[in-house]
Amino acid sequence: MNQIPNHPTPCQRLIDAIDHFSELSGRGVAWLTLLMVLLTFLIVVLRYGFDSGWIALQESVTWLHATVFMIGASYALKRDSHVRVDIFYQKFGSRGRALVDLLGSLLLLLPVCLFIFLASWDYVLEAWKIGESSAETGGLPGLYLLKSLLLIMPALLILQALAHSLRAWLVLRGDEGQQI
Repeated sequence: MNQIPNHPTPCQRLIDAIDHFSELSGRGVAWLTLLMVLLTFLIVVLRYGFDSGWIALQESVTWLHATVFMIGASYALKRDSHVRVDIFYQKFGSRGRALVDLLGSLLLLLPVCLFIFLASWDYVLEAWKIGESSAETGGLPGLYLLKSLLLIMPALLILQALAHSLRAWLVLRGDEGQQI
């Protein structure tokens, strides 16, 4: 008996593409944690072994830390690794979890992300206009790049929330093969 191949719908392809992008960005930015450890080790060796140090080196660890958390947020959402009080959630079936996920994304996550994006827009734009750099002598130039994470993080979270919501919607519709 010939079976009809299971072709993904456009909705499923969109979910898969967003998930793939979040996975790549999360795994890529995770390597920055190794760089942070190495730089922190170098800072300690320079400070206590050679009584020396550079502000830019110290700032780079802070910038890397911010980048990991801001870019990694959508990866955490994709992996369901974000903080959630799941006293009731864990007892729900897949449709109950899908409903909670859909409502949580639509009523909480998306509005907060939109607020962060809109509230940060002028702040980031102004930093770009003046080519803002570190206020510290010897600090890193390009602070405006770091501040851009205030726009990138909610944009990535909005994308992942879209995939999360679509997946929940498909579960609620009863589409086979969807899991929450």
